Amino acid sequence: MSRSDAKKKRLKLQKQQGKDVANSRGKVDFSTHQRVTKTKLETLEKMNKKYKKQHHNEE
Repeated sequence: MSRSDAKKKRLKLQKQQGKDVANSRGKVDFSTHQRVTKTKLETLEKMNKKYKKQHHNEE
């Protein structure tokens, strides 16, 4: 695969001036961990446990 024009410019700056542009970038404002959607079974179990926690003294 070929390099993009932006990457070529970054590498050229790094070689000529010793300047790494990646260091001047800001922090990531959002979480980068992978989110997984709950399965139907997990959702049903959560609702069942939630119900049991709320009504465990009524029997």
